[in-house]
Amino acid sequence: MTTFFRNLWQNLVGGGRREAPQVVALVTDRPRHAPGPQVDIAPDDPIVGYFQMASGAVEIDKLDLASPGLRALKAAGVKLAVPLVSQGELIGLLNLGPRLSEQDYSADDRALLSNLATQAGPAVRVAQLVRQQQIEAQTRERLEQELRVARLIQQTLLPKEMPNLPGWSVAGYYQPARAVGGDFYDFLTLADGRLGLVVGDVTDKGVPAALVMATTRAIMRGAARQFDQPGQVLERANELLVPDIPRNMFVTCLYAILDPQTGRLVYANAGHDLPYRHHQAGADELRATGMPLGLLPGMIYEEKETIVRPGETIVFYSDGLVEAHNAERAMFSFGRLQSLVGGYAGHSADLVKFLLDQLAAFTGPDWEQEDDVTLVTLERAPLPEGAPGGGAETEGEWRTLAHFQWSSEPGNERLAMAQVAAVVKDEALPPERLERLKTGVAEATMNAMEHGNKFKPEVPVDFVVLASPRALAVRITDYGGAQVIPEAQTPNLEAKLAGEQTPRGWGLFLIEKMVDEVNVTAGDGTHTLELVMYRGGGQDGH
Repeated sequence: MTTFFRNLWQNLVGGGRREAPQVVALVTDRPRHAPGPQVDIAPDDPIVGYFQMASGAVEIDKLDLASPGLRALKAAGVKLAVPLVSQGELIGLLNLGPRLSEQDYSADDRALLSNLATQAGPAVRVAQLVRQQQIEAQTRERLEQELRVARLIQQTLLPKEMPNLPGWSVAGYYQPARAVGGDFYDFLTLADGRLGLVVGDVTDKGVPAALVMATTRAIMRGAARQFDQPGQVLERANELLVPDIPRNMFVTCLYAILDPQTGRLVYANAGHDLPYRHHQAGADELRATGMPLGLLPGMIYEEKETIVRPGETIVFYSDGLVEAHNAERAMFSFGRLQSLVGGYAGHSADLVKFLLDQLAAFTGPDWEQEDDVTLVTLERAPLPEGAPGGGAETEGEWRTLAHFQWSSEPGNERLAMAQVAAVVKDEALPPERLERLKTGVAEATMNAMEHGNKFKPEVPVDFVVLASPRALAVRITDYGGAQVIPEAQTPNLEAKLAGEQTPRGWGLFLIEKMVDEVNVTAGDGTHTLELVMYRGGGQDGH
């Protein structure tokens, strides 16, 4: 029997394993020392508690318990079971079948088995821990390899260079987290020189998220070649993702199309974080609604449009920025980001670095990044000094009193007129000349809203109020594209009634009669009327 126990010891120590939550049992007393069948016992089986309390070898045939494990032991031919206990925990059994001599196990046999169990228990426990550590190490290595692959996929598919658009500045930044997510951004060159811009975030982490990211990127590129509208592109991408995306995964995505000539930005949003527009007055959100991609079929995505005016910057980002936590578990937050974007006074090329510096100051040096951080900025270059809508002019000539805007909605011409009057109230303009200026501003504003911006509320009218020692000027800019402003014509009521003259151009005639000078400028899809009123009346020829 010495050979039998030596082989049993080698079997337990060399091949013992722990596969929670099962208890492993081995039938060992076989000819030629061949191991018996393995019996798995569930941890909630009543026999487990019995074995933990047993003080030595247990005769299986004498037990009467409602236990699946006991039935399995009996079916396997086990006659004697010796519990292996380590630190009060049952970690295995020494199971023996009937003796080959067909005699009962003696008291010496039981004593030997009990001594063996006392020594084998800790050894089996050590073997199980070693095996568990090996499995955990292999799992960690596999996860690290997955993260390396996922990061490689992301970095390979990100744009290698920024778009080169005259009059525009585009910057992008991507900082992967230690646990890789699925952030991505992309630029698409479209027909007529337009630029498509995609920013997205895939839920989950690792290789699955990276593969979904790569798939979404490819789908968006294909859909953008089929459809002209951002909402249609997102609808198509959603329909293609829904059938194949893994369960419990989805993609938030914002798709925008920029016309760099006019500054017109059309966008749709599939559940992504709202971009911020930086302008002179601060920062506001670009809102559009829609469900994330891959959740439900048949989704419709709202489209919005706006005009990115000279000097304005659009900031796109992912939730890894706003959801970053500091040591006190406070979040960086959307409100903080909007405030920082709105208060930023530098060049947009440095805005990304500014925001990252603010993030580092907020989170502290020991920050463990939880998610990818993605930033994309899109800035329209400011107008040069002296251009319509530009900043303050050279000292001694023109200075800017105000720069504001109104949406293209009927009735706002009166509000714009009142705001201009309030701005110039301290400029010593005679009352009758102020009334003339107000009438000219109201008429020019109505023309800009109606004929230029087609009464689209989301398309604004820009106002710049200037002053010099000799005169006041109001520059009113619309975004009417390439259409030509008609020449002013003297109204002829009889010709109009006869169908020989349209009233188009009468408004400009009225404006010219109200002020001293009217200058018309067009460019980059905009029209600007500059109304000049001299401070003295001597040069007023009307």
